Amino acid sequence: METALILPPSPDRRWTLTKQLDVDCGVVRFWDVDDWWEYDTLLRVRNRFEDHNIPLRVVEDRPPMTRTVLGKDGRDKEIERVKQLLRNMGRLGIETYCWVWTENPIGVLRTSDSIPGRGGSRLTSYDHDLSERADEHPAAGVSEAELWENLKYFLDDVVPVAENAGVKMALHPDDPPISPVRGVPRIATSVDQYERILDLHDSPNHGVTLCQGNFAAMETDVPAAIRRLGERIHFVHFRDVEGTPDSFVETWQDDGPTDMRSAIEAYRDVGFDGPIRPDHVPKMVGEEDREGVHAGYTDMGRLFAIGYIRGLLE
Repeated sequence: METALILPPSPDRRWTLTKQLDVDCGVVRFWDVDDWWEYDTLLRVRNRFEDHNIPLRVVEDRPPMTRTVLGKDGRDKEIERVKQLLRNMGRLGIETYCWVWTENPIGVLRTSDSIPGRGGSRLTSYDHDLSERADEHPAAGVSEAELWENLKYFLDDVVPVAENAGVKMALHPDDPPISPVRGVPRIATSVDQYERILDLHDSPNHGVTLCQGNFAAMETDVPAAIRRLGERIHFVHFRDVEGTPDSFVETWQDDGPTDMRSAIEAYRDVGFDGPIRPDHVPKMVGEEDREGVHAGYTDMGRLFAIGYIRGLLE
């Protein structure tokens, strides 16, 4: 397994910390970058990583796909952008594409970023009742059956391109893993649903981002889920939550209900050797909100988590 950190597309102090930690590889998220899936933009970003001796292994972002998810006119143009991204990733040797099948802007929802944790640290949480008091999303009314039909249409067009490009597509779970959310159904919400999704297009290039916190929130045994999904796991988010799908708190990586050592052993048992990165860490003392840093992605919690992952691997 390769330890990894998610980083912005341009160097900053997080890149320096990544090198000081001797992290194996980088994951990029294109905050505030237009047309990032085009070859020249992706080339420059990939070369920045390489020039800083941080191999870029994963793109964790998604071109606009609202019409694709909802099955509306114009989806073929959106799908063409995804295919363009996959071809460009293949040309540049970027191996894994982490994506979601969720209508934006209700992807990852949290209702608090200030839950008290140990020693005064601050944790993020989700409360479904509070979230559902918001107005329904404009996409409310799409049916679950339509989401399944639209997903199959997307996969049938895109997975062959991923195969030809040599890129692994790794679908991230719905977060929170509950349906519906603000009137919009979700389908990547359980291990059974994941197996159905994988069966839509049986290809080794169509796989899973095993986000442990989401699988824990599904109230499933995480090591057992790892063994069920096995060789279709392409990327790991190493995190944990305590609670239920409709009410949970994101814990310190060493302080949740999941047996993290057993999870690492399960990855080894199924032969997973890809990138594993910490996700949704607590905010620690002195870490004030600042531009470009989102709750769950502050530095000190990620430093702790990388050390914890490395200790488990050793």
